[in-house]
Amino acid sequence: MRKTQLALVIALAGGLAACGESSSLQVSDGTGPSPKLPEPNKTLIPTVNIAPAVGWPAGGKPTAAAGTQVAAFAEGLDHPRWLYVLPNGDVLVAETNAPPKPDDSAGIRGWVMKKVMGKAGAGVPSPNRITLLRDADHDGVAETRTVFLQNLNSPFGMTLVGNDLYVADTDRLLRFHYEPGATEIKTQPIKVTDLPGGTLNHHWTKNVIASKDGSKLYVTVGSNSNVGENGLDKEEGRAAIWEVDRATGNHRIFASGIRNPNGLAWEPTTGALWTAVNERDEIGSDLVPDYITSVKDGGFYGWPFSYYGQHVDVRVKPQNPDLVAKAIAPDYAVGPHTASLGLTFADGNSLPAQFKEGAFIGQHGSWNRKPHSGYKVIFVPFAAGKPNGAPVDVLTGFLDKDENALGRPVGVVIDQQGGLLVADDVGNKVWRVSSAK
Repeated sequence: MRKTQLALVIALAGGLAACGESSSLQVSDGTGPSPKLPEPNKTLIPTVNIAPAVGWPAGGKPTAAAGTQVAAFAEGLDHPRWLYVLPNGDVLVAETNAPPKPDDSAGIRGWVMKKVMGKAGAGVPSPNRITLLRDADHDGVAETRTVFLQNLNSPFGMTLVGNDLYVADTDRLLRFHYEPGATEIKTQPIKVTDLPGGTLNHHWTKNVIASKDGSKLYVTVGSNSNVGENGLDKEEGRAAIWEVDRATGNHRIFASGIRNPNGLAWEPTTGALWTAVNERDEIGSDLVPDYITSVKDGGFYGWPFSYYGQHVDVRVKPQNPDLVAKAIAPDYAVGPHTASLGLTFADGNSLPAQFKEGAFIGQHGSWNRKPHSGYKVIFVPFAAGKPNGAPVDVLTGFLDKDENALGRPVGVVIDQQGGLLVADDVGNKVWRVSSAK
């Protein structure tokens, strides 16, 4: 047994208590257009600092920013992770979790990580369905819910083009016929294209959005490892954003070297595609900041050979200096290990004036940092299509005084009335943020 494997077993035997090194910087130091990037700090025992998932107590809820309020839009869901608002105001929520991926859990390291994720609330079986929530009287609470689609395979992203509803399962992009106002779909899907999946499927979530004219679909595909340790042959088509032709299903790599992109959105001023990305682990609590960035057609963003532009990751063998020389630095860091997943722009929201222009980001929260980072929803102000200023906390209080996770925010979206909806996959709720009365 290798020393690193033995160390992980010892950490697990110790109850998965916080172990490894600690941060020497503040989360704010790893935030903004020019984050601080200290030297890597790879230790024998990786930092394991789990916030055990306990859920919300009766009457519990997050703390909303000044001038806003928060209430449950829907409760009693089963691991809700992603949201989509239909044209009539109905809200689709993907109740989902990781698919079986036995090769990703192989060996001592895989076994340990499975235990880690289970303690963090990510170990439950996937419900494999999409639920429709309807707030017919527009009071900010969904009165009805129906099973909209079921028997899916770890669904995540959703987007509607005309009467075609696209769902990104973990291994296929599917198309369903949608009738406006429908509360369920029973027809069989048509496969648009296969997506990288299989028994080794490390970053399993796949998101999808459509181009403004509806002719193209953009799909996120995360890496199959932390930094290529499973072999670069296992990364074909991964760590990338795909562009899929909606008519034919043909695809090409739109941008690459993006370790784990999740949120996708069109910036309303420039029309540029933006994504929220989870960067790599196990080189210290202060590395590497997650980020949001505009995405350039043909752009390469470093993974696995470098991070935050051209900072070489010496763990990766063999190196590729030619690719590193092309690596694009992201636009804006959102803190190390914050697990920033959700992304939506502010267009159409009815929150106070400070939230009128910019991006809302759901931060699922860290496991590889001490102290914790993330576990909140933030707002990054924009001006002229670019980030402009420090982030503002929108929802906090997802950790209790003992550092347990009461909830973990994931997907974020603006509803038809201008409120901000937030999927909470540990609290099993969808929260709604609105202006304070």
